[in-house]
Amino acid sequence: MAGHEGPPDGTPERAPGGGDDEYRSIVFDEAFVKAARLEEYSARERVGDHAPAVRSRRPQRPGASRQALVLVLLIALAFGTAIYMGVRMPYRQPGAPAAAPLRSTVVPLTPDGPVPGGEPEELIAGSPAADFGTGADGIDLPDPVATRNFTEEQVVQALTASKDYLVTSAVDARTLTGGNVRDVRIQLDPQQHGQFDQSLARPADDGRHAATGWMVRFDPEHVRLAHRSVRVDGAVTFAEVSDQELEVSADHVFVYALRPAKASAGTSEADASLFTVRRQVRIRFDHDDLRDRQLELAETALTAGPLACTADASAYLRPLLAGERDPRKTPHGTNPFATPGQLSGSLCGVLDTGQAAKAS
Repeated sequence: MAGHEGPPDGTPERAPGGGDDEYRSIVFDEAFVKAARLEEYSARERVGDHAPAVRSRRPQRPGASRQALVLVLLIALAFGTAIYMGVRMPYRQPGAPAAAPLRSTVVPLTPDGPVPGGEPEELIAGSPAADFGTGADGIDLPDPVATRNFTEEQVVQALTASKDYLVTSAVDARTLTGGNVRDVRIQLDPQQHGQFDQSLARPADDGRHAATGWMVRFDPEHVRLAHRSVRVDGAVTFAEVSDQELEVSADHVFVYALRPAKASAGTSEADASLFTVRRQVRIRFDHDDLRDRQLELAETALTAGPLACTADASAYLRPLLAGERDPRKTPHGTNPFATPGQLSGSLCGVLDTGQAAKAS
């Protein structure tokens, strides 16, 4: 037999398999063949997996790998930024106490006669300041000891930061002459920056916004330093005031040698005079402050002279200089029974010849 054959006249046109109608809709032209990206499997792949002889290849987009790299870089950048902001975030962790505003007082000390004058070395040698230390060397720190909630290392950090602040705010010549404000500001907790800035922009003797509550500064239009060395004596202590706060207390006497800002016409350089500041400071640290190397200035109290009792000491200290005296001659007080309109002024003390204060 010759095998199966079709009818004598051929397969009918409309019969299954007859003619080319069934395949007329499928045209494998040259463009279709070129677009079909096929890749032949290797012999090993065909034997091992019994895979088809060819596999389709996905078209490669030249920019795909570049876009993926950019995406990875963006994710890494966002992750790094989140970590950085988490470490440097100025906001406190839940439970950490907020920084309280500074409370400050300035009590002027008036002389009971003309202010003594002379050369700085001679004036210092004849005063209690002769035995004081000089500058930062006059600020001694206690031995650090761990407290219940603060390690010895954290106590060292608090004491060191406190000394840095005391030197910057009361010894540094640029601060004393009114030129250095930034170095004091950057040591403060950011939550106190607003109060600090307002104290400089609009100083007021209200116990909150005196620039002299933050630092010792003399009016540069009135006086200048006769000697850059400041004599210092006092003590520093520390204590844990809560499980979240460590407090450093400093009580020091600072003695400055001053001259008039400008000598009188036709005269030699004017005599120098001494100016004494008794400064008591309370500084607080929580764990965030220690981590960020900053401090909270809680309270300052200054008694300073020679000053006139009526002097406004909120912006600058304006000392009485050699040969000058307080025009009021005697200190004045405040009548506690007076109405607000009858109040005579702030508390004032007397500075004796030994540069010590006596309550008036």
